[in-house]
Amino acid sequence: MPKVKTKSAAKKRFALTGTGKVKRHHAYHSHILTKKTKKQKRNLDHTAIVVTENMKQVRDCLCLR
Repeated sequence: MPKVKTKSAAKKRFALTGTGKVKRHHAYHSHILTKKTKKQKRNLDHTAIVVTENMKQVRDCLCLR
């Protein structure tokens, strides 16, 4: 049986924390920033943790068990 490859898109978008959780970036922070407030842009700049409902899909893409 061949090795299971990690999805390249997932590899670029997600990162693991030390405790095994998956970090992600917020959307809507790449363009059309002139109409967004400073507060909104500042809050979008932080990373977030993937919610538990999506965790199985993300871990499958990253080939984590």
